[in-house]
Amino acid sequence: MTDKQAPVIVEEKNEILDKAVGFWAKYSKLIIYIGAAFILLTGGFISYKYLVLIPKEEKSADAIFPAEHLFDKMTQTGFNKDTINLVLNGGNGIPTGVVKIAANYSGTDAGNRANFIAGACYLHNKEFEKAIKYLSAFSTTATQIQTVAYSMLGDAYAELNKNEEAFANYKKATDVNKKDEFMTSEALYKAASFAEAIGKSTTPISIDEKADEYPAAIKRTSTFLLHPVFNSYHSESQMMRYIKFLENKDLSLNTSMISLGSCTMKLNAATELIPVSWPEFSKLHPFAPTDQTIGFQQLIKELENYLSAITGFAGTSLQPNSGAQGEYAGLLTIRAYHASRGDHHRNVVLIPISAHGTNPASAVMAGMKVIVTKCDEAGNIDVTDLKEKAAEHKNELSALMVTYPSTHGVFEESIKEICDTIHQYGGQVYMDGANMNAQVGLTSPGMIGADVCHLNLHKTFAIPHGGGGPGVGPICVAKQLVPFLPGHVNLENSTTQTHAVSAAPYGSASILLISYAYIKMLGAKGIRNATEIAILNANYMKARLEKHYKILYTGKNGTAAHEFIVDLRPFKISAGVEAEDVAKRLMDYGFHAPTLSFPVAGTLMIEPTESEDKAELDRFCDALIGIFNEIKAIELGTADKKENVLKNAPHTQEV
Repeated sequence: MTDKQAPVIVEEKNEILDKAVGFWAKYSKLIIYIGAAFILLTGGFISYKYLVLIPKEEKSADAIFPAEHLFDKMTQTGFNKDTINLVLNGGNGIPTGVVKIAANYSGTDAGNRANFIAGACYLHNKEFEKAIKYLSAFSTTATQIQTVAYSMLGDAYAELNKNEEAFANYKKATDVNKKDEFMTSEALYKAASFAEAIGKSTTPISIDEKADEYPAAIKRTSTFLLHPVFNSYHSESQMMRYIKFLENKDLSLNTSMISLGSCTMKLNAATELIPVSWPEFSKLHPFAPTDQTIGFQQLIKELENYLSAITGFAGTSLQPNSGAQGEYAGLLTIRAYHASRGDHHRNVVLIPISAHGTNPASAVMAGMKVIVTKCDEAGNIDVTDLKEKAAEHKNELSALMVTYPSTHGVFEESIKEICDTIHQYGGQVYMDGANMNAQVGLTSPGMIGADVCHLNLHKTFAIPHGGGGPGVGPICVAKQLVPFLPGHVNLENSTTQTHAVSAAPYGSASILLISYAYIKMLGAKGIRNATEIAILNANYMKARLEKHYKILYTGKNGTAAHEFIVDLRPFKISAGVEAEDVAKRLMDYGFHAPTLSFPVAGTLMIEPTESEDKAELDRFCDALIGIFNEIKAIELGTADKKENVLKNAPHTQEV
């Protein structure tokens, strides 16, 4: 053996394993750390399975990780097998073999590695002077290992309260490897801490020199993030308070009622929302094998059956992700139905002028031609005009899109006659379910003669909505349309002739739990009662407000459905006050404005839902009555026409 050769230890395999067992039980974590360091030194990688060992409670040699396999793996990556032998069999405390190699084979690769391992071992055992001795003797050109070595030296000096030396080594750790933020972030933090303690500047420690690597053509020359908000909150406490400050500016259902007409901002009960957080549902992949989703499939099937029963139809698809997507899916279903009968030419859709704006948009997307029908002075569909246009386009008539109750908040008494007219000419009736909160339990789309409708589960069936989603807009269809519901490659549905409308087979499946719980807890009587209260609340508010404001449309008996429209247009002439002024003034009273200028410009459409009690309804009515009196003051000249509380609303205040 020459002076420059590492010693070779020859022992029987079983004896090596017996010693390894004892040493492993005491130093398993340290050995894994040292092994990882060896890998970084040589640029090699060890398979994870070679590092995961049987717990130390397992005493049999056969149950222990086979040390020889570890040696062979390290040898393949350039490690010295004899050095690892000594590490595993160094006895209690510091591996004596490593210390001997560091002393006797200085200048060799084995000696250099031994310095690193010995230093790490002494640092682990809190023998900091010895750790400094061996780590100071270690050298390498691998920047990642240099970072680790300097960081360990910094730790050793820090434990000995040698702040100057600790700072110097932490600084070296950041300087040698500026390109790797992950490797230097801890050292950078420690260097900054010690710099503050000894009065040093931390500027030289910045790792922001990565910017120099960018080509000159793409370097940013303009200033950015100059607003104080980007430079004012440097602790979690301050950031938390800032976020809370922003939240306090928001207004939501936990503040007051939101009476947005045609939006149905009802209570989203905690009991309905909690299951959404359960990982059994929230972490289930949309394409999970069916044998792993049996429970979810049962829930989906039950919900489909509930919705079919509520709408009076034969089948339901939960695939559409929104109301507009439900419209699109429903029209594709109708189109596929006509195509199956050879009526490819049927592409005309009749849409009343009072319809939701998404109706004609969805029809165009589905490749259909839109024909608009008139409304009468009371806001109802002009049946005569509709019949004339249905007859005119009888050969090409595909469908009618109708909202019931109407967007004007009225139950149109001619709805069955309208549906019969469309069927007479071979068309299908698509009913927009936006106002389904006035139907559930009292009537149904199937009962009035429709063939397909979409539902907004994020409105009628208690899923939260606003801010872009998520939503669920399922479609329910009559028997003849069931074979044409949206299909999906992940569903066993060979009968459908319609493509998928969403990437996932059941759309936003995880939030279906909310509507399922809503229906399950209320039951048949409960959902009917909710509808009745929604209609009652709307008519109570109408009765209070019609003494002060003109209510634009009502039914034959002077009543509204679940929403009503307040006409503010006369005040523009009498006081220079517009609908926007009233909407802003409501903010001063602590309310979100109702739907503004839809479906009629210059109006507010109010929908209280069943979730609000009489006290909240009265508070809102009192606010609008107070605003009416403020408008009267302008009309009477006691308030200036330009400088008044409505024109200057909302009024902010310092808190």
